Amino acid sequence: MKARVTIMLKDGVLDPQGEAIRHALGGLGHQGVTGVRQGKLIELDLEATDPETARVEVARMCEGLLANTVIEKYAVEIV
Repeated sequence: MKARVTIMLKDGVLDPQGEAIRHALGGLGHQGVTGVRQGKLIELDLEATDPETARVEVARMCEGLLANTVIEKYAVEIV
């Protein structure tokens, strides 16, 4: 079983990497981009067979290590 974790900065937290990407896109001629938020995608291979058990375990991983929950939010997808 696979899990995908998407981690993004919370709304209101400054995203300097996103702003740098937005600026670079403008320099390449992509003038319509008014905002960019940059994040992380983590894929995990799991031995779990029950999707709900896997979701709970991955959420514990996020809370303990994968995401800085003070400034980041995360979403877990079991595939």
